[in-house]
Amino acid sequence: MTNKNVEQAQSWGSLAFVWTGAMICVPALLVGGTLIGGMPFWEAILTACVGYGIIVIFMIFQGIQGSDLKLPTVKAASQVFGEQGSKKIISIILAIACLGWFGIQANVCGIAFSNFLAVYGVSFPVWLSSLIWGIIMLLSALYGIRILNILNYVAVPILLCVCLYALFLSLRNGGVSQVFNYKPETSLPFLSGLSVTVGSFALGAVIAGDYSQYTKGRSGIVKAAITGILPSGILMIAVGAILALTSGTADITSVFNELGLPVLGVIALILAAWTTNAVNAFSGGIAIVNVFNISKKHEKVAVAAAGGIGTLLAVFGILNYFIPIMSVLSAMVPPVAGVMIASYWIVQKGDPTKWHHVEGISWLGVLAWAVGAVFAALPVIFSFFPTVLPGLPNQPLIGIVLSLAIYLIGQKWVGNARRETVKKNY
Repeated sequence: MTNKNVEQAQSWGSLAFVWTGAMICVPALLVGGTLIGGMPFWEAILTACVGYGIIVIFMIFQGIQGSDLKLPTVKAASQVFGEQGSKKIISIILAIACLGWFGIQANVCGIAFSNFLAVYGVSFPVWLSSLIWGIIMLLSALYGIRILNILNYVAVPILLCVCLYALFLSLRNGGVSQVFNYKPETSLPFLSGLSVTVGSFALGAVIAGDYSQYTKGRSGIVKAAITGILPSGILMIAVGAILALTSGTADITSVFNELGLPVLGVIALILAAWTTNAVNAFSGGIAIVNVFNISKKHEKVAVAAAGGIGTLLAVFGILNYFIPIMSVLSAMVPPVAGVMIASYWIVQKGDPTKWHHVEGISWLGVLAWAVGAVFAALPVIFSFFPTVLPGLPNQPLIGIVLSLAIYLIGQKWVGNARRETVKKNY
């Protein structure tokens, strides 16, 4: 959303910083706390390695497609879903998921900042704090990838230092032996832990093309995905798990508050939310532009309006009631990658010259996505009614693989039908 000639010069290192900034977030710490609740420490780390390894694979596929075509995800999806299918279905879901979580994180950030000021006897309304931080985060997204790079160059080193310091404080005075001798009272199956890990950043994998479109060269995308996701992701799982064991909570702000260092806690939370939310707003804005077919000169106005609505909802606390809805929509996003990967990498052999724009709706792509989305969303829906409906393992991978398989089967069937038609005509 800035000058494209400037943005297209982005290095793979800059892209890696964007992904690192998105990975270093409070939800990643909570994933570590969740895993350690039912796994020994090293099994939780293994789960993180496998889960984020899967995320990296999907990000490479999606990212290279964006770089090859010089298109964001919702534009590249117009080939497999059709222009209208991409605009009216995929873009709307992505926009709601990205901007919805943007609003919620702005609200969480506002609460944390108000609580921080209260420690020093300053009463600051949560609604005003949420509004201010929502606007700050939105402004950074409005100026596109260049500002995101600057933000991450500043924030990521600070976040890493704060997390490592929290790790040091937690491991001193017997913390190391506590971690290595830990045996969970309950058991979390490996596949369930893997599902939690993959699901925590599946949205980021799908929208990888929004950022990689500015990076030249396939090898750069591979290096950015590996170095941007794996080290930071595994570190956050480890920090979250260790904090949960040694401090009883994976909430880094609570840990620093108990240690008498509330400044470090609020800095960590605000920067973590900011770097992640800038990604949410940027990708949500791209999706909204695609939905309404907004011209280039009005893009910033559209993104500002959309982000402003999300921020206002956060101010009034309305978005808290939408969390179940957005959880379902977020579960429906990963199968988008399954269909896009099947089309670009298997059917078209990763050849950008074979990609073409499709008008209207491509029903095969939409159907393949819909089946995978339903299967991926059902466990999330069932989790809201644990006493009424039986629990199912939440496996975002099932939705991705199912959509990919259905699309390939459909393509083969369509191809055979076309060949039969040609034979009859002759």
